[in-house]
Amino acid sequence: MSKKDMDRRKKFILELMGDPIYQPMRLREISSLLRLSKEEKRELYDVLDELCEEGKVSVDRKGRYEKVKGKWKKKKDDRYYDDRREEYGSEYGRKKKDKNKKEQPEGIQAEGTFIGHPKGFGFVEIEGQDEDIFIPESDTGTAMHQDKVRIIIRDDKKEGKRQEGVVVKVLERGMPEIVGTYQLNRDFGFVISDNPKFSKDIFIPRKEAAGIKNGDKVIVVITDYGSGNKNPEGKIKENLGNIRTPGTDILAIVKSFGIPSEFPEKVMKQAQRVPDHVLDADRDGRLDLRHLQTVTIDGEDAKDLDDAISLTKEGDIYHLGVHIADVSNYVQYNSALDREALKRGTSVYLADRVVPMLPERLSNGICSLNQGEDRLALSCLMDINEKGKVVSHQIAETVINVNERMCYTDVKNILEDTDEEAKKRYEALIPMFFMMKELSGILRNSRHHRGSIDFDFPESKIILNAAGKAIDVKPYEANVATKIIEDFMLMANETVAQEYCTEEI
Repeated sequence: MSKKDMDRRKKFILELMGDPIYQPMRLREISSLLRLSKEEKRELYDVLDELCEEGKVSVDRKGRYEKVKGKWKKKKDDRYYDDRREEYGSEYGRKKKDKNKKEQPEGIQAEGTFIGHPKGFGFVEIEGQDEDIFIPESDTGTAMHQDKVRIIIRDDKKEGKRQEGVVVKVLERGMPEIVGTYQLNRDFGFVISDNPKFSKDIFIPRKEAAGIKNGDKVIVVITDYGSGNKNPEGKIKENLGNIRTPGTDILAIVKSFGIPSEFPEKVMKQAQRVPDHVLDADRDGRLDLRHLQTVTIDGEDAKDLDDAISLTKEGDIYHLGVHIADVSNYVQYNSALDREALKRGTSVYLADRVVPMLPERLSNGICSLNQGEDRLALSCLMDINEKGKVVSHQIAETVINVNERMCYTDVKNILEDTDEEAKKRYEALIPMFFMMKELSGILRNSRHHRGSIDFDFPESKIILNAAGKAIDVKPYEANVATKIIEDFMLMANETVAQEYCTEEI
């Protein structure tokens, strides 16, 4: 069929479907209405197929065609094309297949990780190679974001352009599960991935979406990765809740990044066996520092307190103690707790919650330097002169007892003389706070003289209301209290590094 004939027939079909009395019809019904021959019926298929690709005609799951009204949004479910091709027999199917078949390009084979792009094309990262390989949308095959793929790098590189390649095989799927938003579409639905690099929507048969409502955040297990004309297909594994429900978006982020939000049963059982107080046997061989005036200084919303400060002065020497909770006493090497902590790597702080590295019984309990409780710590005890130089130090396993759980705001207000209530409440600690400010300034000046650069990048905090809805974004204030903790922690890190550094001569 010539292009002129194709355009003429497409126009005729659009006029037919635009008639007010037209009702969505299947291919066979349209063919019968127009009294088409077998050959003309095949040509009608091509006309409808091209109109669908152009977005001027849509087709539902039952194969019924209708004209698209309003602004077109490309439909993602093309599997009915394959179903209808069966009507024309294997000969027609072979012709269509041969027509679309591409010759494999010449070039070097390589393997790497496919990085998707929202517009459909992608890049392949090859280990040991600085520049990624560009993969045009037409050459991505069934590759999706994070898949391990084999590609052929084209020989015909153009000057000034990135090397191009063709995906010839998917070796390993990188994202068997997707987090996204469910969209209901008559008798079926789609999940639109939250990750824009996963550019294809996932078809969900109605039977696989029982109880799922339009707009729900879900986790989808991909059961079929589709093909060029067929979108991936999947089934709903978990419903995270409606996107408008407070907290659902944060939970979706947790699931999208694979952050484990629950602990295995074995880990929880082991955590339950950990005592909730320091045992007498644990004190043996430790330096007892409970007599020192010790405080924690953190943000108002901090829950796990893992560092504390003590400070005294004799003559010209400051005695600074930086005390870190000794988690290792309760998490034995290669235990279930240790392996889970290694897997997580760190606690994850989100807008409305913390996903801890250790179960809450430990992270907020025995491993947190809570006020008025004996706690085991690893302490870096430093003697610092008035020039900010550490003249001697000791790193020891200790027992401490925090006198007060302070927040940055109260310490700042005390030092700037702006809060009489805070000054009265923490009257016994005020001399130590001013001594901290004094030593902090000495240490900061000493670092600057050594060439230290102060990167004062702005940070922000999202303010949530009681329902968990974001209502404001405020800057984190870098004040005198935050600088004190920063200076003391840097000094402790530097001292520990020098302790364990060995110079080769």
